[in-house]
Parts: sequence; structure tokens; C-alpha cells
Amino acid sequence: MQRISVRRGVITTVALGLALTTVPAVADARDVSDTNAPVKVSLTVQGPDGLLFRAKIKTKGHDVTTATGGTHRCDGTNGGAHPTAVPTPTAALDDAARKRHFTWDGTWYASFDDYSVDTIKNVSGDGVAYWNISVNGASTPVGGCQFKLNAGDKVAFTWTAF
Repeated sequence: MQRISVRRGVITTVALGLALTTVPAVADARDVSDTNAPVKVSLTVQGPDGLLFRAKIKTKGHDVTTATGGTHRCDGTNGGAHPTAVPTPTAALDDAARKRHFTWDGTWYASFDDYSVDTIKNVSGDGVAYWNISVNGASTPVGGCQFKLNAGDKVAFTWTAF
């Protein structure tokens, strides 16, 4: 009887040891999933005189280049917002501009690790307005290179007077 009890104890210990050593591997497998997989979002650009752009755009986080701001990453890792790259509103605007052949420009602010969108389709704030970024009807609490987009999100850049 004692031999059976010892055998069960050894089997239980081995099974528990195997289970504990495989848990980190399973957790790591989830952590390496592609967080920057392309997503399709609805993008709207609303200027002071009406709609400037509306379409569904496939996007993911990537480096962005503007005439004023230069080239910087815009993939959700900005400012430490996310540990891995993710799709972002400013990357979606950049993808739309490249695919639909319109321009936008933004100033890079190193202190925020993000762009300020200054001009879209030749419409700028000119010191009296700014381009507000909202997702699903709510203004983003962080910059457009820091906010994570999900498939189906409704992204809007709206010219907003001060």
C-alpha cells in the first residue's frame, strides 16, 4: 500500500511539474500573436465646409512621413502606449492619403512622441482650429499614433475651431 502511495505521489509531482513548465510556453504563444495585423476601419475627414473624405481603409501601425514632421513610427508603441505595434488612427489617415491620392501634413512633437495633424486635403487649422481625432464617437485620450484601433472602428478627423 505504501509503494502505491509513493508511486501516486511521484506521478502527481511529475505531472504538476510538467504542467507548470508548459504554462509559460502557452502564455508566451499568446503574447507573440500579431497585434499589428491589418484591420479595416471606417475613416471620415470632416472639414469646416463639409465632408472631405469617407471610405473604409485597411491599416496597421507603420512609419509615417510628413513634409513638416519627417519620418517617425506611428504604431501604438509611441510614448509606451502599447508594448507591441498596433493599428492607429494617424496610420489609417496616412494609408488613406497614399491609397486615395490626397495630402496631409503634421508636426512631430518629440516630447509627446506623436504627430499633431495640421493639414488634411489642403485644409489647415491656421491657428483658429485643429484636427480632432475621434474613434467610435469619442475623442481619443492620447495621440493618433498611440491609440489602438480595432476592426470595424469608426475613425474621424474633424476640423474643430478653438
